[in-house]
Formats: sequence, structure tokens, C-alpha cells
Amino acid sequence: MSVLVSGGCGYIGSHTVIELANKNYDIVIIDNLSNSSKGVIDRINKVTGKNVTVYYIDLLDKQSIEYVFSKHQIEYVFHFAGFKAVGESVENPLNYYRNNLLSSINLIETMERYNVYNLVFSSSAAVYGMPESLPIEEAEFTKALNPYGKTKEMIEEILNDLSNSNARWKIISLRYFNPVGAHPSGYLGEKSNGIPNNLMPYICKVASGQLTELKIYGDDYPTVDGTGVRDYIHVVDLAKGHVNAMEYLGFIKGAEVFNLGTGTGYSVLEIVKTFQKATGKEIPYKIVGRRPGDASSSYADPTKAHDKLKWKAEKGLYDMCKDAWKWERNNEIKKKLIN
Repeated sequence: MSVLVSGGCGYIGSHTVIELANKNYDIVIIDNLSNSSKGVIDRINKVTGKNVTVYYIDLLDKQSIEYVFSKHQIEYVFHFAGFKAVGESVENPLNYYRNNLLSSINLIETMERYNVYNLVFSSSAAVYGMPESLPIEEAEFTKALNPYGKTKEMIEEILNDLSNSNARWKIISLRYFNPVGAHPSGYLGEKSNGIPNNLMPYICKVASGQLTELKIYGDDYPTVDGTGVRDYIHVVDLAKGHVNAMEYLGFIKGAEVFNLGTGTGYSVLEIVKTFQKATGKEIPYKIVGRRPGDASSSYADPTKAHDKLKWKAEKGLYDMCKDAWKWERNNEIKKKLIN
């Protein structure tokens, strides 16, 4: 029996593949490389000492999905594949709705045809929108603020309806907060081109000299130092949470949701200071105006995951910064050697 991982070459997907390989699961990856590259597979194989099976196909191509299912006895599916940039989703909402929704439906329909009913879906804390209370529990009303978050919210609704229509379905949607860091080996991390959308890659680009300074959006929030507070979680912890979720599917009926986060909020300036301490690199920054729609604070209540999935984030902020910088530095060395 095999575990299918859609988007298995991406940032979170690739780290989950490593954790699955470490537990000797037989893995099949589907990826169209829109957020990754073939080099990721070489790195996964190097870290794990194994050769994973991969198909470079698009989930919008139903025939290709069908081919993969016909070739393997798939028992579990992780669904990571999808467009993921918030700003881009605002600029091109139809692209996001078309890609994220149709690709999910294609995958789910193929699963049904092959009697595969175990699914772990990569959702997001973006479904919560502007939180009304902290920490955020799974029972919080969902009200996504952008097309990216809305696609995650809609797919969760589809999965709920699906599980209500057929009792064979066992589905877990994981709403995770702010994944950062990289594999401790330095071989796998978050790919970013130009000016990154996320804080940690942005800081790494400044540390490596590719960008002159970090822009911090607002220092007048009601937080410890006026900068926005978020729940940052090490990507390796997040990957382990996905494996625990898969192994918990046998104990559930229908669809469930879980937060994956540390339960601790860190401000932007706390991240900057910890990064400087962990790496010895100075991070120049400039305070600019707030971005519309940004919440002052957002962090998870991960109690449900602790109790049911027997999972808890283990790595702290120092490790997140240290591992992110090791990945960035290794990438820069490779670029210099190539050029």
C-alpha cells in the first residue's frame, strides 16, 4: 500500500515526504513543479537514503491522475497541491478558484473511483480571517479575507459535505499557522524568488545581502512592541503533525479539523532579534505603514492536536531561525558555484 502526496515537491509537502520516508511508508508524489523543482527529489533522496516515486503531472489533468492511481495501490492521500500566495490571489482570483478548487475535485473524484477514502488536507489558518478571540480554537467561525483563504475554506466545506454523503470517508483538514525554518540538513527549505511574501525568507534575503532592508508593516499595534504577532511553527514539526494526522484517520468518522501551531505568538521584532542572535547577522529594517487587513495578533490553540493526534511542536524560535539561515546560505553557495 502507498501514500500519495500531491504537491510533494513543495515546501511543506517535501518535508512531510521526508517524515513519511523516515517511518518507511511507500510514497508516491504528484507535482507540477509550479512551486518547486525537480532538484527537490534529489534532495529528498539524499536526506532519506531512499528513492521516492514521482509523477510530474498537474491535478487539472484528470487522465494523468487516473494513470497514477491505476499504477499504485494507494491507501492514504495528502493533498498539498495548490496556489498559495495571498497577494497573487487578490490580483488573480479566478486563477486561484479554478486551480485550487478544480484540482481538489479531480483528486477527490479519482479517489472515490479507486475506493480510497483516507485524506489529509492541507488547509490554513487563513480560513479564520480576522480572529475575534485568542488563542484561536477550531470552533472559531471561519471568514477568510482573501481568495487564497476562501479556496481553503471552500475545500473544507466540500470535504464536510463529502463525508456526510458517504460514511466511508475519513478526512482531516489541518489548519496551520506560519510555517518557517528548513530541514536541519540544509538541503530542503522554502523557495522564494524576488521579494518574498513571508517574513522569514524576507529576513534571510536581507541577511544574505540580496535585499538592503526588511520592511516592517506597522509598529503601532496593541502588542508587546507594537509589531504584528503571529504563531510561527518549524516546518519539521508541521510535517510530523501531518504524519500523526494520517495515522489518526483510523480512529475517526467523517471529517475533522485541527490547528497545528505552537500556541505562542512572536512579534516581528522578536523574530528579527532572535534571528540576529542565532546567525550573528545584522538585519537592517524600516518601519512602514500597516497593510490593510492585517490582524494585530494571531496564534493557535493547539490543544486538540495535543490531545487527539498526540502531537506537539518541539522546536523553538531559535531553531527556526538557525535552520532557515542554513538553508539560505547553502543555496547561495550553490548559486555561486554554478555561476
